[in-house]
Amino acid sequence: MTSAPGAGAIDLPGARHLLLDAEGTRIHAVEMGEGPLVLLVHGFPESWYSWRHQLPALAGAGFRAVAIDVRGYGRSSKPAAVEEYRMVRHVADNVGVVHALGETSAVIIGHDWGSPIAWSSVLLRPDLFRALGLLSVPYSPYGGTNPRDAYKLMGGTEEFYIEYFQVPGRAEAEIEPDVRRWILGFYFTASGDAPPPEAGGMSTVAPGHKLCERFIIPESMPAWLSEADLDFYAGEFERTGLTGGLNRYRNVERDWHDLAGLRRMPITVPSIFIGGERDGPTAWGRRSIDAFAGTLPGLRGSHILPGTGHWTQQERAEDVNRLLVEFLASL
Repeated sequence: MTSAPGAGAIDLPGARHLLLDAEGTRIHAVEMGEGPLVLLVHGFPESWYSWRHQLPALAGAGFRAVAIDVRGYGRSSKPAAVEEYRMVRHVADNVGVVHALGETSAVIIGHDWGSPIAWSSVLLRPDLFRALGLLSVPYSPYGGTNPRDAYKLMGGTEEFYIEYFQVPGRAEAEIEPDVRRWILGFYFTASGDAPPPEAGGMSTVAPGHKLCERFIIPESMPAWLSEADLDFYAGEFERTGLTGGLNRYRNVERDWHDLAGLRRMPITVPSIFIGGERDGPTAWGRRSIDAFAGTLPGLRGSHILPGTGHWTQQERAEDVNRLLVEFLASL
């Protein structure tokens, strides 16, 4: 473990930037506080910085809060091969991070893709991950349907966005000309500040078209995202590209085969779910939320925040902080 300056990052007083050897993978992590370890895992297209409001809040509540750049992002390793972004690799990274920090257990909390990464970590290493927090994406046990078949049905006559992301280089070619504008459009359109979408909104792409054609570019920045915040995110992706993040989507079928032994398995550790009333994955996951009594028998709270979109911990930082601190204190 080595300390590293927060290159390009907006100042977060008291934060320590670390470069960890996660059993052969370089993982950039940002740490605040002392106490029981809480590992924060972001989604697409995000960064450790997505947890900027949670790090000081959890540290102030007596926890060692650590937010990572998932492999493929920021200053973490970026393997070239698509298959290096399969779920088992992400779980191995999380295990390596806990070990590199000198800890023997952790609470793991994920948002967006970070949620499946977090719940897979618990399923594969329940000895190491003692509690689970899920933001935006509710737990849905791995099932018997190939996810690629499910996504085709969800797209209907159009292409579901996860299917659109499958072809290497296609989404990258859309993003590359103006990364900052693409990120802004993606963030705002999926947020609770955007007007209600027509039909499927940006969850589907018409044949021969681009995902960004359905983005809404705001005239002014939303309260939860400043120009400086956007500059940081854009700067990260202008430097690294988005292929690493997109490769997570390109492994959904591999994951289905790799994790066949976990199908229909409940998660018994203490857990919490926080979703947004206007968030696509929370809405699509209504049946999964309704099934929590069987799939998350250790659940200590399921919360849907009104008026909130996809960027839960950024749009409603104070509410999320309160709910997470209450959950952690109950363990």
